[in-house]
Amino acid sequence: MDTKRGIIKRTYILLAVLILTGCYKSTEFPDLVTPESPVLIPPQKQIAGKSVEGRPIMYSVLGQGSDVTFIMATIHGDEPAGTPLVNYLLKYLNQRPELLLGRKVVILPLANPDGLANNTRHNANDVDLNRNFIADNRKDNKQSGPSPISEPEAHIINQLILQHAPDRIVSIHQPYACIDYDGPGEFLAHQMALYCDLPVKKLGARPGSLGSYAGVELGIPIITFEMLENDSNLTTEMLWQKYGKALLAAILYPNPVQ
Repeated sequence: MDTKRGIIKRTYILLAVLILTGCYKSTEFPDLVTPESPVLIPPQKQIAGKSVEGRPIMYSVLGQGSDVTFIMATIHGDEPAGTPLVNYLLKYLNQRPELLLGRKVVILPLANPDGLANNTRHNANDVDLNRNFIADNRKDNKQSGPSPISEPEAHIINQLILQHAPDRIVSIHQPYACIDYDGPGEFLAHQMALYCDLPVKKLGARPGSLGSYAGVELGIPIITFEMLENDSNLTTEMLWQKYGKALLAAILYPNPVQ
């Protein structure tokens, strides 16, 4: 006569066989490998630091290659559409590791969590984070902050740039509906424009902006990816259909998106 322990053991063995052969799809073990999810272990989200109000600022690193792309979103809290788009990109790349061969992608989905929570452009200190970087054209004032990198959120972005030394940067914004660039980013801008409806438009480096710092001061090709204002009303899947290939074009640059 079977013992209770023996019955339980055989039940688990049978369940494992059914899962591995595809006859049973578990809802309790979502990280098991399936045809739709070829990567067993997703990249770990890391805490880069905290916002003024103490919210964690998370980022992820995918791949280990020498060609590095840094993609970030929502440095302005009232421009939120980039965050779900970038989170979808993280999921997409995790399921397609072949795209990461020879590459590393650093993703910062939400650069200004306090601004998003409060629906404000600025951070909780009422500073425009995109005017708080180290640049010759920076101005010390209420909007730009008392000094360069005075805000913890801008400090975190700066540290990620210094740590990972990206070959290119994409910062996602709204609502000007164009692909702006600073530094040596013109060719990258035109490559990304091939895969979406946004035109390339040079808006000029704003005082103390990330474009002024990374593009002009450091010489890194940087894209200010300006989506439409009403893109905030789109679903994540609609955002991806509209802009996903443009982001992939930045990662695969100068190679085309297949």
